[in-house]
Amino acid sequence: MLEELRITGLGVIEDTTLPLTSGMNVITGETGAGKTMVVTGLGLLFGGRADAGRVRADPGRAMVEGRLRLSEPSATAVHTRIVDAGGEPDDDGALLLSRTVTVEGRSRAHVGGRSMPVAMLTEIGEQVVAVHGQSDQLRLLRPAEQRASLDRFGGPEHEKLLEALRETYHEWRRVADHLADRRRNARERNQEADLLRLGLDEITRVDPQAGEDDDLKEEASRLEHAEGLRTAAQLAHQCVAGGIEPSDDTPDVTALLGTARRTLEAQAGVDRTLGDLAGRLAEVATLVGDVSAELSGYLASLDADPARLETIYERRAALRALTRKYADDVDGVIAWAERARTRLSELDTSDDLLEELDRERQRLAGEVAELAARLSSARREAAVRFAEQVSVELAGLAMPHARIEVAVLPRPVGRAEPTLTVNGAEVGVGPDGVDEVELRLLAHPGAPSLPLQRGASGGELSRVMLAIEVVFAGSGGPPTLVFDEVDAGVGGQAAVEIGRRLARLARTHQVLVVTHLPQVAAFADRHLVVAKDTGGAVTTSGVRVVEDTERARELARMLAGLPDSDLGIAHAEELLAVAARDRRP
Repeated sequence: MLEELRITGLGVIEDTTLPLTSGMNVITGETGAGKTMVVTGLGLLFGGRADAGRVRADPGRAMVEGRLRLSEPSATAVHTRIVDAGGEPDDDGALLLSRTVTVEGRSRAHVGGRSMPVAMLTEIGEQVVAVHGQSDQLRLLRPAEQRASLDRFGGPEHEKLLEALRETYHEWRRVADHLADRRRNARERNQEADLLRLGLDEITRVDPQAGEDDDLKEEASRLEHAEGLRTAAQLAHQCVAGGIEPSDDTPDVTALLGTARRTLEAQAGVDRTLGDLAGRLAEVATLVGDVSAELSGYLASLDADPARLETIYERRAALRALTRKYADDVDGVIAWAERARTRLSELDTSDDLLEELDRERQRLAGEVAELAARLSSARREAAVRFAEQVSVELAGLAMPHARIEVAVLPRPVGRAEPTLTVNGAEVGVGPDGVDEVELRLLAHPGAPSLPLQRGASGGELSRVMLAIEVVFAGSGGPPTLVFDEVDAGVGGQAAVEIGRRLARLARTHQVLVVTHLPQVAAFADRHLVVAKDTGGAVTTSGVRVVEDTERARELARMLAGLPDSDLGIAHAEELLAVAARDRRP
């Protein structure tokens, strides 16, 4: 349940706190006092769209904070999700939520003491709160919403069947579209495939290797400058290791190093420093010997082969022909060839592939038809139970002779959607199956069965929606239910019955009701009044809890606009007494 709600800087509300109870909480007040801002604040707290136009200029930001205490089974799931995201519930198990919106439209969310994406608030809200307003009545008139309501009533197994149908349907359409695209664009695909094959054939004949162009460039450079390289290597080798010919007595580095080392070693006994230097000269002599050996090997490997150079020129010319057409370098050409092979497999328009795709399309179509038939049967069974339970609730909402019917009809063909044969009849099919669901109202015996949008007045529609919510509440759902003036257009005995039903819901759920009806407000476990203060330079609103005589005065104001009328207060006290008797176990 939501234990506390604090709203700051939102609309006419400057700063107010709503202490909430686990039962039925009623929020009343004069028109324009700010009751709607309470519902708006709830929407923001649970991830609703932020409207910067509702933020007060002073202080330039709106903040909504809430303290949420959950019970099983939702508590474990929500707490685990929050902890995984880095937040922490309080030591007493409560969860703190907050949402801030600036006048510039920037929005921030905090959950469990940590900054979180607003989507986290939405995720929590979907599990813990359901908000119903007059806009929900309009949604209830849409066929898609009526079908969704019936599917929700069907229960977990029904929803699993629906999800299986949706997955299979999307796979069927993907395969069907893929097949149609291959058939429709076969000529263009074949032309593209021919061009790719030509390119691959040319690349395959040359067979480029990764990094080959750089290696050939380096080898060609050595062959082109072979004589200069040989001269330089010979001179360096002569300086290091002596003349090329055995008779050459020119001093070399190796000999000079040997003379220097021996000279120092002869005096090492006199001065140890010279001995250390002699050792270092020995290391230098070893390194020079290594260089001499490598120069000798280099000279032996150096080959000015005109035939090899010509071969390299031809190979580089072949590689350049590829890089002019397909990529900037050889590695790019190899990558192009890989992409071309992948694309060729996608462009396959062979009869074998088309037949394989067609068989897969037909198999999936059969699965969709079978799942849709099962879903239709499940919907018809759920429709009977749903209609019976909603009709029972309507009888308790001062509509004793009204009855709800739920018609599950085949979806007609001819729309911009595929068709299938299901149960021997051709029907339109979508991701939600092959059914149209229509809620119909029989307002009284002998009246025609009419769709809700044609057969229900505003007050009747409010009661139908409330009856549906009562039925849903019996099968679980979010623990907190919010009703924003869903009793509009209702009065008299029907208003009393709405109050009774909301109070009954409050036995198993936390219920928040924004209402203008004293008959509904009388059933509250906690009564909150939104009052407007116009005494200062800026109009503000606040919320306070009313009890005892204050509550009777508020009900009298709602009844006749006369909070101090003795007759109005007596009538209010009578309403409170009736509600108290009804709440007794």
